[in-house]
Amino acid sequence: METNVGLSRRPAPLRAKRRTDDKDAEITRLLITCPDRPGIVAAVSNILAAHGANITESQQYSTDPFGGTFFLRLEFHTGGMVGRSSDLVEQFAQLAARTSMRWTMTEASDLKRVAIMVSKADHALQEILSRAHWGELKADIRMVISNHPDAAEVAAWWGIPFHHVPVTRENPGVEDAQLELLAEGIDLVILARYMRILSPRFLSEFARPIINIHHSFLPAFVGADPYQQAADHGVKLVGATAHYVTAELDAGPIIEQDIVRVDHRCSGTDLRRLGRHVERAVLARAVGWHLEDRVIVHQNKTIVFA
Repeated sequence: METNVGLSRRPAPLRAKRRTDDKDAEITRLLITCPDRPGIVAAVSNILAAHGANITESQQYSTDPFGGTFFLRLEFHTGGMVGRSSDLVEQFAQLAARTSMRWTMTEASDLKRVAIMVSKADHALQEILSRAHWGELKADIRMVISNHPDAAEVAAWWGIPFHHVPVTRENPGVEDAQLELLAEGIDLVILARYMRILSPRFLSEFARPIINIHHSFLPAFVGADPYQQAADHGVKLVGATAHYVTAELDAGPIIEQDIVRVDHRCSGTDLRRLGRHVERAVLARAVGWHLEDRVIVHQNKTIVFA
C-alpha cells in the first residue's frame, strides 16, 4: 500500500547562508540615478569594460531626455576583475562627483537579511516563506516578529526564529524591543499584514527599507478595514498594494499593485477572501524586485526594472 509520508516532514530551516554559491556568485548589480545628459551610458560602460566586466543585463529610463532624471540598472559578470574591485569603486566615485550621480553596487550573491513582521493573518507570511524555501526569493530570513502568538507554529514549521512582542498597556516598550531585535543587521523588514502603525521614531531609528502589503488598491481606502470600506462603496474591483513605508500612513512609494473583479453580491467577508490571493502575489513580486535591486525610489514614486 502506498503512503505519502512527505506531508508530515518539515522543510529544512530557512536560515540561509549569508552568500549563495550558485550562478549569482560572480554577478554584480549597479543602480544609478543622475541628471540626464549625453555620455552617461558610455562612461559607465567604458569603466566596466576597462576592468574586464561583461554586462549581462541593462535597463534604463529617463523622466525627460532633455534635462530630466536618468535611471540605469546594470548587471555585469565580474570574472575578470579579481583584485580590482577597489579601483572600480574609486572610478565610479570619480564619475559620480563629475555628474551628480547617486549609485549603489551590490553583489547578487550577497543575500539581504530579512525580518518579517506579522499579526494574526498568516497568508502573506506563508507566501514569503514558501517562495524563499523554493529559491524564488533569495533572502536570508532571520526572524518573524509578531504582536500575537498565532504565527509561531508557521515560523517553527519553516525553521525561523519567532519573537512574540505583545502590544499591551503593561508593555509600553514594544518598539524598543522590536528595534533591539532588528539591530542584528537586518537589511529589510516585510510587513506581512502587521496591523500596527509604526511610529516616526521607529522609522527614523531603523532607517532601512520596510515593505508593507496594504489590502486595498491605494490611494483608495486608506487605513483600517479597507475591504469593508470597499463593500460599503459597492466597488467592482478590489486590489492590494505593496509599498515602502513612510511616516505618512499608506502613502509611501508604490512598488506593485494588482486587482480582482467583484460584484454586488460580494460582502466584506467575500472581499477579504478574494483579496488574500492578490495580497500574496503582490507582496511576493514587490519583495522579489527589491531583493534583486530592481527598484529605485524617486521622490514618492518608484522606477521598477522588472
